[in-house]
Amino acid sequence: MSEITNIYSHSQSDSAILKTLSAYIKHHRLEQNKSQSQLALEAGINRSTLIEFEKGKHANLITFIQLLRALNLLSVLNSFQINQQISPLILAEAEMAKRKRASKTKPQPKKPKSNW
Repeated sequence: MSEITNIYSHSQSDSAILKTLSAYIKHHRLEQNKSQSQLALEAGINRSTLIEFEKGKHANLITFIQLLRALNLLSVLNSFQINQQISPLILAEAEMAKRKRASKTKPQPKKPKSNW
């Protein structure tokens, strides 16, 4: 895992990272045998927007998401999900708070009827 995070170190410029993302989109577009016009239509963007994105220019996050969706690659965004982990102490306390056995129900005293 550390090898993957080291790919995008602080030494890599923003434009270099953008070119990596654009190359990723272009690679998968070609792998799926889709033309730029076809992918742009499926993504709901202009072909010129796709051309600029694939060149690594004037890209934005919405365009990237639209292209991932059109290529059926939204799963690459799963690594950005935050998985909350419960601390072992809280988990143990919750386990101790659970009921261990059932108790008999106590009969409720009957309330006297009002004379009103």
